[in-house]
Formats: sequence, structure tokens, C-alpha cells
Amino acid sequence: MPKTEPSNPQFQYNQRYIWLISLTAALGGFLFGYDWVVIGGAKPFYEPFFNITSPSDQGWGTSSALVGCMGGAILCILLSDKLGRKRLLIFSGFLFSLSALGTALSDTFWWFNTYRIIGGIAMGIALNLSPLYIAEISPPEKRGMFVTINQLLVMVGVLLAQLCNWQISLIDANLPDNATFEMIASSWSGQYAWRWMFGAEMIPATLFFSLMFLVPESARWLVKNNQSEKARSVLERIGGKDYSEISIKAINTTLEKSELGKVHYKDLLKKPLPKLIGIGIFLSFLQQWSGINVVIYYAADIFQAAGYNLKQMMLNIVVIGGVMVLSVFITIFTVDKFGRKKLLLIGTGAMAILYAMIGYSFLVEKGGLTVVILVLLNVMFYSFTLAPLLWVVLSEIFPTRIRGAAISIGALAHWIGNFTLTYFFPVIKENLGWANNFWLYGVICAFGFLVVYFVLPETKGKSLEELEKDFN
Repeated sequence: MPKTEPSNPQFQYNQRYIWLISLTAALGGFLFGYDWVVIGGAKPFYEPFFNITSPSDQGWGTSSALVGCMGGAILCILLSDKLGRKRLLIFSGFLFSLSALGTALSDTFWWFNTYRIIGGIAMGIALNLSPLYIAEISPPEKRGMFVTINQLLVMVGVLLAQLCNWQISLIDANLPDNATFEMIASSWSGQYAWRWMFGAEMIPATLFFSLMFLVPESARWLVKNNQSEKARSVLERIGGKDYSEISIKAINTTLEKSELGKVHYKDLLKKPLPKLIGIGIFLSFLQQWSGINVVIYYAADIFQAAGYNLKQMMLNIVVIGGVMVLSVFITIFTVDKFGRKKLLLIGTGAMAILYAMIGYSFLVEKGGLTVVILVLLNVMFYSFTLAPLLWVVLSEIFPTRIRGAAISIGALAHWIGNFTLTYFFPVIKENLGWANNFWLYGVICAFGFLVVYFVLPETKGKSLEELEKDFN
């Protein structure tokens, strides 16, 4: 069989090397997961310390990092196709380290949010470029699995943050289960526990910053920027000489000589990019407005409304993290077999039904274990469908010549959706109540099911260059 496409299964891939560089890049996802969720566990302690009582201040404390995330996405739009994936990921590692230390040492709510915004810039870069980098170095027939590894580390980061929050919260044995706002503010937990929750991120952030110097730049970015010899060396190490030559040839067929070394943002307006960007923006908003971040950021409030005390809430939050980690393994073993579209349909359909049930539980005031089980099921379906597959699809549907900028637009939409959902949730919940709030998310998921069914193309099993030809 002649070797005409890099997706040919006869290539002997250096699996160990691919795993090492993929896991290194995915540390960015791990740090995103930790930073994303640590705020939820720290919330019951830093709010009393800073005397945060108004819904708007509560929303700002929880969502300020998301402003930075939007800034990180904008940086990627402007710079990822000019500077490459590696340099920006190194920069994000530095910002993660700075944010962890600064947030832990903050003595005012202003400085707290300033360092959270700095961490948000790192989150915006990492969540954008880590899956993109992995997609560009992965063999086509295993790309879905390797990109999902990034999401697995996101969920491991989520779980570790929740475990740290839970264990640190247990140190203050003198704090009663029914502690008041004032009691928490004057306790060890209110003064120091939340600082350790943020400061613990320094260790993985420093590791990510250091290791990113050792991985190669994306071969596809190197070809696009007139560095074919360096790209050939990277691809040879991944799949051998034949794989390298065929991949270089395939990449070059998608590029014109006038595009080498240049970024033409006007390409974003040329067919079929507007349609593909529209799909990416819709999926990004769907992933966020599906309501999962309410479950993550406001888990303590949800479980309190369901009748749990402070220590029980912290344990339930840890269980959510465990479910998120285990669920991603479903994606790893199914995404390249069943495809992206089928899994997204399963996820959006199941979440619509579960939100209807959660809303009904709050309506009839049937809290406790019923709410916990329904929330965990909802988290499970989200974690093996919408959570990882947004980034798989975004990393696949855009052409090489403008991929970094295009995926960054989707990432920016992701963060705008995240911020609006998180910031306005306290106000929306006050006006709609718990039941109507969850029913609203159910309607959004049902609408997402219809759009995915009728609009989203399937992308499994094809090289990025094959997909580019298909979409043109």
C-alpha cells in the first residue's frame, strides 16, 4: 500500500516520545484545572476574610480570573501564529507561578483579584494552546485520544485542587460545622487556609515552566514559518523518515508560498472559515452555558441549599472531582472509535434530562442525597463529552495557515461565556431561584443537542490536512 497520507497505520510511531511531550504540554491543562476550581473551595474562607457580602462582589471574586482568561485568549489570537505555541506556553507557566504566590500573599481584595487576573491570563493561554499543540504533534488516528489527555490532566488538576481544599479545611479542628461568617473570618481557616489553597499551585507551575523548555515547537507551525528542516527533525523523531516526508508534503499542499512566515488575519473572513468559526463559537458558549461552572464554582452553595454543612460540602466537592477524572477515561477509550459528534449528542441529551430532574428536586424541596446523585451524573456526562470534545473539535477544524488565531477566537468565546455565566449567576439565582435556574440550563443543553445533530461535521480518523481539504 503506497504511503500517501500521514494517517497511514503502517508508520512506526515513537509512542514514548509522543506521550512525554503530550504530557508536558498537558501540564498546562492540569494547572488550568487547579486554578479553575481552587476558587470554589477557597470561597467559604476568603469571603469572610475580605468581608465579601454583596452578590456583585461575590461574583467578581469568583469570576475575576476569567477576565484574565479573555486576555490570554486575545494574546493567542495575536501571537500564537507569530511566536509559536511553545513560547507562549512557557510564558503561561511563569504567570501561573506568579499568580499562585501573589494570590496566597494578598492582604486586600484588590490585590487578590489582580493576581487572579494574572493567573487567568495563564489559564487562557494554556487551555487554548496545550490541546492545539498536542493536536499538531499527534498521529491522526490517535489525535482524539492524545488531545483528551490534556482534558484528563485538567480533571486531575480539578481533583487535586478539591483534595487540597478539603484537607486544608480540616486542619482547623476548632471550627464548628455551623460556623458563622464572623467565626470563619477570625479562624485559622479564614486567615490562612485559603492562602495555602492558592499557594500550593507554585509546585506544578514551576515544573511546567521548566519542562516546556525541553519540548520541540509544533512541526506544523515550523513549516508555516519557513523552518522545514527543524520540522522534519521533529516529525522524524515522532514517526520516522517516511512519516516526516509525507507529513511535510501534506502540510505544504495546504499552504501557498506567499503564506510562509506570514499571518494573514483577513483569511478569517474567507470561506469556509466564517462557518467553522461560527461552529467553534457556538460550541464554546454551549460548553459554558450548559451550566457546569455553576456546579463547580458554586458547589458549596448548591450543597448548602440541599441541606449539607460546611465539612460535608467540602467532601462532596471532592467527590465531584473524582467523578470528573474517572469520566475522562470514557472519552480516551471511545473518542477515536465512536467519533466526536455521537459523544456530544449523548452528553447534551443526558444533561438536558438531568437538569430537568435537578430543578424538580429543588422545586419539591427534595434535597440531600438525591441532589448529590443527580449533580454527579450531570458532571459525569459533561466530563466525557462537552469538556474534552470542545478542544478536540477546535484543534481539528481550522486550517494550518491561521489555526492559532482561529482556535483562539473559539477560546475567547469560551471565556466570555464562562465569565458571563459565573459573574451573573448570583443575581440570576436570586431572581429565578434554584429550580428555574437549572431548568434554564436544561433548555440550553436541549438546543445544543439540535445544533450538534444538524450542523456539526464528524472529524475522527483524518489528518489535519485531510480535514482542511474536506472543509474547503
